[in-house]
Amino acid sequence: MFKILTLNKIAACGLDRLDKKTFEITDADTHDSEGIILRSFNMHDMELPESLKAIARAGAGTNNIPVDKCSEKGIVVFNTPGANANAVKELVIAGLLLTSRKITDSINWANTLEGDVPKQVEKGKSNFAGCEIKGKTLGVIGLGAIGVLVANAALKLGMNVIGFDPYLSINSAWNLNHNVKKAASNDEVFENADYISVHVPLMDTTRNLINKDAIMKMKDGVKILNFARGELVNNADIKEAIASGKVSSYIVDFPNEDVLNIPGIIPIPHLGASTEESEDNCAVMAADELSDYLLTGNITNSVNFPNCSLAGGAVGRIAIIHKNVPNMITQFAATLSKDNINIHDMINKSRDMVGYTIINTDNAINESVISDMKNIEGVLRVTQF
Repeated sequence: MFKILTLNKIAACGLDRLDKKTFEITDADTHDSEGIILRSFNMHDMELPESLKAIARAGAGTNNIPVDKCSEKGIVVFNTPGANANAVKELVIAGLLLTSRKITDSINWANTLEGDVPKQVEKGKSNFAGCEIKGKTLGVIGLGAIGVLVANAALKLGMNVIGFDPYLSINSAWNLNHNVKKAASNDEVFENADYISVHVPLMDTTRNLINKDAIMKMKDGVKILNFARGELVNNADIKEAIASGKVSSYIVDFPNEDVLNIPGIIPIPHLGASTEESEDNCAVMAADELSDYLLTGNITNSVNFPNCSLAGGAVGRIAIIHKNVPNMITQFAATLSKDNINIHDMINKSRDMVGYTIINTDNAINESVISDMKNIEGVLRVTQF
């Protein structure tokens, strides 16, 4: 039986995907867990048990997980791309309106009124005049699952849309409306958009993507939406741009103390994926990814290992996590051959410096073979199914 540790409250519809005869779910004990499901719990200071094989994040971002450390230990980290995409898209559309119509300011003002409220409303409403989004240009940086939905929805609302993504996937390309103009660079988006919505992962190359230099290339009065990660935007630079009027509005779903109580900045308390439907979708996808890996070795939607799946049906099956270096497959085959074990079929995939191999065999695999596999230099983990 596999012990699965939950570090956050996970929707029951997800945990119900884990057969109780095969999986024991706990929120208390960590020393022998083989799998972890979590949402936003910070694992960076957590001691990872030696038994741990996989971590499934019920959400897209994995900044709360020590991914590099997991890779070194042969621990597969999964996320759930696209499961919360519609929820985030809907909040981005709300963000377009919030940055355009001074809705939050007007509501706060209306709640202060006393006396003849209708008269005061008519007198004061001109202070909150805004603009319509129809006919304006939205620039979308990052055309993954969320970015594509945002771009397509904005077109339906009558906006012009320009998008840039140097790593546009085939799936995203198929789903993206053909009326979205493809930009050649971020700069082209900066220079042409009235609104800019950022939908890229946080990496060293994207940190402070929106900074003073980028803002200088934008239109005066541009509106910036950040529903991806707070660190994608340089707070000092955005505050300076807000104060000067270069940026007329900035809405962020990842606020910190730097962006609170500043006119022109709208902080939202990380509500992007906070819908019942999104939490359910993420929980189900995370549980399915974790279960499939622990039971079969198949990997789908890992952030640190290659996607790799092989049909079952053979007598024996092993999965090997190893360094992506020459001669590994030859050594695996030789180890099996030494014990007269025939390879039925196999698959090998790599990602950066990590390799992953699944082998189906026509013969049962004994413990001595597993031990020999583990002793091959560069092998991080061997699992028999």
